[in-house]
Amino acid sequence: MAKTVSAFTVGLLFGIGLLVSGMANPAKVLAFLDVTGRWDPSLAFVMAGAVAVSAAGYRVARRRGRPVLAPRLEIPTRRDLDPRLLVGAALFGVGWGLVGLCPGPALTILSVVPAPAPTFVAAMAVGMLMFRLVPSSTSNPKAVRGADA
Repeated sequence: MAKTVSAFTVGLLFGIGLLVSGMANPAKVLAFLDVTGRWDPSLAFVMAGAVAVSAAGYRVARRRGRPVLAPRLEIPTRRDLDPRLLVGAALFGVGWGLVGLCPGPALTILSVVPAPAPTFVAAMAVGMLMFRLVPSSTSNPKAVRGADA
């Protein structure tokens, strides 16, 4: 139950943060990507803040030896670039550049701004299904368990 409440709270906070920062506005994101036009660097500052908060949480979990709501800290060790990762990253980038949305903002504005969000979320769902259908080069990605990672 604590994990569910925590996930809901963090998701709600994330969505509110996207709305307050303006990052749920596709035009603002597209302005960040328009480096030869009227470039808006605010997304870089939002990203920097998110990385700082994430790094602090990660550091606390490493010092504790485990996360607060999980039995162990799991850190991916896989470092190779497989075709699924490259194609997925390219599709994500193209979608983000064309529409100005990524999954978080798309779900945040789904019920508020009807224009591109439903189409984007539908395409995202199709992409998730395709990911499950395309065979992986490894069936079980490795993860380092414990704080000694």
